[in-house]
Amino acid sequence: MTRALMRGSCANACVGISFPRNGRSRGNSGPPVENHPKVDEKAYNAALDRIPVPTEKYDPWGGARAADPARPPKKSN
Repeated sequence: MTRALMRGSCANACVGISFPRNGRSRGNSGPPVENHPKVDEKAYNAALDRIPVPTEKYDPWGGARAADPARPPKKSN
């Protein structure tokens, strides 16, 4: 009897947590409020212009492999 009550109460607790009753809402019911600062386009473009142009292409795997892989000489037939 007590095991059945425990199983029932655990099942009710799990279902009750994931499915709220009708009439109760979770979280904000209104539209989201935006409090973002205005973006200054002139400052953004000026910052982009200050980024230096790279002289050589960036290799993200450069440290994982040798700079000049040793290639075996071609075999002549």
